Amino acid sequence: MDRQMIVIAAVVGAVLLAWSSLYTVKETERALLLEFGQIVKPELTPGLKAKLPWQDVRRFDARVQVLDTTPTEFVTRESNKLEVDAYVTWRIADNQMFYTATGGGQMLRARDLLAQRAIDGLKNKVSQRTLQEVVSGARDEMMAELTREVAAASLTELGVQVIDIRVKKVDYLDSNVEAVFRRMRTDREREAREFRAEGKEEAEKIRADAEKQRTVLLADAFRDAQRIRGDGDARSAAIYSAAYGKDPEFFQFWRSMEAYRESFASPENVLVVQPDNAFFRQMGGR
Repeated sequence: MDRQMIVIAAVVGAVLLAWSSLYTVKETERALLLEFGQIVKPELTPGLKAKLPWQDVRRFDARVQVLDTTPTEFVTRESNKLEVDAYVTWRIADNQMFYTATGGGQMLRARDLLAQRAIDGLKNKVSQRTLQEVVSGARDEMMAELTREVAAASLTELGVQVIDIRVKKVDYLDSNVEAVFRRMRTDREREAREFRAEGKEEAEKIRADAEKQRTVLLADAFRDAQRIRGDGDARSAAIYSAAYGKDPEFFQFWRSMEAYRESFASPENVLVVQPDNAFFRQMGGR
């Protein structure tokens, strides 16, 4: 009977020893091994592992974490007050650093430290920029710069990798609403004036160019007309000269007929001359 009890106690002890000596690390976890509170193995790979009974395993979530910061009031470069709500995406990158910096791997402590870093960095960035830049103009650039700075410090001091910092919402405080609207109206009016000035300048350029083209076209047309007219007069004179040389009497008769036709082209035309005037020589008998 005593032997049976010894065997049972030995089996139970072996089971308890095996239970306390075996552990598993999931794919979604990061883990480190402690011995009497000291880190003896900072990185444990996933799977079934064995350890000494007096050793302890600390596990952390290896997945990407989302941290919502508390909406905080910030002041811009021109002293406008804004309430900014942001969030941070992060994950553990260095088990040993994370465990040490957060007082034993406390996730709540890590979130508090990271949130404070993000808020302090955002406060500094907002204070260097105008309201317009924070709201829309340079916000993406500002957040990218903030992410790089917080990520570099957090990796070396907290052992976490900051993936991104983004602004969820920007609220104007009541005292700033009218100033914001006034600034928006001023900006839109300035843009409108610039557009009108640019349009007027462009219109002047178009009108000046059109006037220049008109002047050039008219000058070219007048030059061409004068040249054509001169060529026509020259050819006409040449034809008249040739015709006069062939038959002077017929040429004189033809020119007289042309003169009669032009003189009496209209029924209202009246010509008062002596009947024996030379103008009517072709109408009289020889």
